[in-house]
Amino acid sequence: MPPSLFADRTAPQPPERGMVDALITQTRRLRGDVDAVRRDATVDEDDAEVRWQRALCDLAVHQLDDLGAHLGQLKDGLPSLPVPREPSAASLPGSAPVSLLTRVGSAEWNLLTDEVSWSDELYEIFGRTPESGPLTLDELPSMLLAEDQHLLTAMVTDCLVDGKPLDGEFRIVRADDGQVRTLHLMGEPVLDTDGSTASMWAVLRDVSTLRRTQRAVRENQDSLQRERQLAQAERRAAVQLQEAVLPPWRGAAPLRAGGALDLAAYYLPSASGELVGGDWYDAMELSGGRSLLTVGGLTGHGVPATSSMAMLLGALRGLALAGLRPGSLMGHLNQLLETSAAQPSLGSAVCCQYDPGTRLLTWAQAGHPAPLLFRDGRGRPLDPPRGVLLGATPGAVYEEAEASLRKGDLLVLHTDGLSRRSSTDHESRGRLLSLAPRFAAAHSARECVRLVLEEFGETEREDDACVLVARIDD
Repeated sequence: MPPSLFADRTAPQPPERGMVDALITQTRRLRGDVDAVRRDATVDEDDAEVRWQRALCDLAVHQLDDLGAHLGQLKDGLPSLPVPREPSAASLPGSAPVSLLTRVGSAEWNLLTDEVSWSDELYEIFGRTPESGPLTLDELPSMLLAEDQHLLTAMVTDCLVDGKPLDGEFRIVRADDGQVRTLHLMGEPVLDTDGSTASMWAVLRDVSTLRRTQRAVRENQDSLQRERQLAQAERRAAVQLQEAVLPPWRGAAPLRAGGALDLAAYYLPSASGELVGGDWYDAMELSGGRSLLTVGGLTGHGVPATSSMAMLLGALRGLALAGLRPGSLMGHLNQLLETSAAQPSLGSAVCCQYDPGTRLLTWAQAGHPAPLLFRDGRGRPLDPPRGVLLGATPGAVYEEAEASLRKGDLLVLHTDGLSRRSSTDHESRGRLLSLAPRFAAAHSARECVRLVLEEFGETEREDDACVLVARIDD
């Protein structure tokens, strides 16, 4: 119950009714918008960001409900009258709406007469019946949790002795059901005519639901932050593993293999740079002056994809050095993915062996785009032999194909992430083939890689990709 005399300020003037009506209208409109967002939000328990966003919406709706109710109370002007709740109270999922009148109560303790006055709402908050009577200042701490009793004692002492206003929170145990509730207390000392403290009045608000919502926001925000930190750490590990496995000339530096090939390659990260996948490229010299050319990729991202790629690429190099032909090599890679405990769902690859003595290219593929052959200013894809994705079929057999090359021919091997994810492999292949006249005028494989980068840019890819260019010099 408001006192007639405040300790440190005069009674405020009531606001104009038109201003309050306008604020109520704005609050209801904003509350409806926020609630619409909250209802449309799908809570994914595995997505910390979605949980955090939903918790923020819950908190905003709850606060707007209280604001609307307070404005309605201000408009009516009499706290004892029922306050229309428009819109209805919000609460966390699974809890019932609570009326504002059961969350806010008032009290006054008269120090001269020891009289105590509680509003009906305060009895409801404390879980007491009016017949049991209000609690005195000495009895009030008995309702609090032990660890919060000193907070209330300090606030009351500062108010009565030093005339300080009360403002703080503490937790109580309700008398009727034993529930623990969090209360926010605000009040002031009421001074007598001689300036001494005559009584103390306070408004107590049950903020349990509000604090629970705020905790949910904080917990989900902390969870989101931890997930982001883990994702950043995983990305750094994936990048380091990728850089350790892929050839050191990944920056499009040219490499001459046996004097017969001019080679250049490049790893193209996704536009965001966040997705580090299992794509690879490789070239190495084999016995008899032959060369191995390969590109491929595994599904997935992060450390699982890059570690599987490292395993697969290491096996590919070892099998190639052991003299296996491309078809047999693909079969062993398929078997390796089947038996690996950390296998991704699927993988694709193309593997080529080039013999400079005969200028014969022997190759096999596993569900991968065929190499593109550029000759005399024109380009075409090589006719692919049969081969399914790695890991798709146990015991799969991979056929081989051959192509005779000439001096000046250009081979382009690439993975399937060059263009936007929504674009087709056919579109990416068409854009590469359109570079044929420019490839013909280029002086090195490195310059051809630069042309590919100019064509596909650095911003339109949603996934990572690799490209390898081999030019027949001799």
